[in-house]
Amino acid sequence: MDESPEMPGAAGSQEAAGPLEAAGAPGAVAAAPLDARAELSEFLRTRRARLQPQDVGLPSLGRHRRVPGLRREELAQLAGVSVAYYTRLEQGNGRNVSGEVLDAIARALRLTDAEHAHLTRLAKPKTVKKKRATRQQHLRPALQQLLDSMDTVPAFVVGRRTDILGWNALAAALLGDWAELPPGERNLARFCFLDPRSRDLFVDWELKASDVVSYLRMDAGCYPNDPLLSGLVGELSVRSEEFRSLWATHDVREKGHGVKRLRHPLVGELSLSYETLRLPDDCDQSLIMYHAEPDSASAQALRLLASWGRDASSVGSARK
Repeated sequence: MDESPEMPGAAGSQEAAGPLEAAGAPGAVAAAPLDARAELSEFLRTRRARLQPQDVGLPSLGRHRRVPGLRREELAQLAGVSVAYYTRLEQGNGRNVSGEVLDAIARALRLTDAEHAHLTRLAKPKTVKKKRATRQQHLRPALQQLLDSMDTVPAFVVGRRTDILGWNALAAALLGDWAELPPGERNLARFCFLDPRSRDLFVDWELKASDVVSYLRMDAGCYPNDPLLSGLVGELSVRSEEFRSLWATHDVREKGHGVKRLRHPLVGELSLSYETLRLPDDCDQSLIMYHAEPDSASAQALRLLASWGRDASSVGSARK
């Protein structure tokens, strides 16, 4: 992204590397994989800690409880398993746990669908070859052509580890031009936590930061042996206290839909709805599109950005 207040509006590139793969990328050292047993243990412990006995219809035994949230024996009672069985699971030993028991524990903990899926992946991880987890990601040329044809809708594609794989001109005008960054730095988590401009761009920065960390947590459940993901998490943990705090919550969410408020240096504040579509031929890639309410001030701002982006591209082409 440009250091000046005026964000460039050139169209995106089709190639992207992992956040630590590119030469010269900060922290360009792959780290050891995450500890799968510790991930399972901490996830269960944090989910248990957020529930109080009264939340699940159990009596509260006084005001002074030694642990936050439910006790292990209370959770085991709700799930219909022995305390010893649940204790082994929370200690990270999920090797022989059945799907039925995981379902019962998920219900007792009142997990969301995303959390339930994450728990299953942590307890019963599928064998994923390291090569698959670290292979370079590519955007299909036809998909980049589709992005470029969407001249009224900011759109971009996010891959594993929140890598930005492709985008269109309006996304560059709205969010900043990732083409100005080395491929290894085109990453949403890096932008959110290491670039101060993200705090100006996202009005509700804390919510955006929480979402980004929850996406990385989902990736960690899918690819626990990805050293590049571990390296990214390690770098962000060292360089951002806010990232460390959010990572410790073990919250997980799928990319979905909603509303984002943005503050753009040229057109001011926008309120945009967004939709996320997972690509059918690569479940690790998601197409994210922003749109404004018709005839709204945000829609007018997008039209101005689209016009400005076309003008900027024309000037750039004329200079070549």
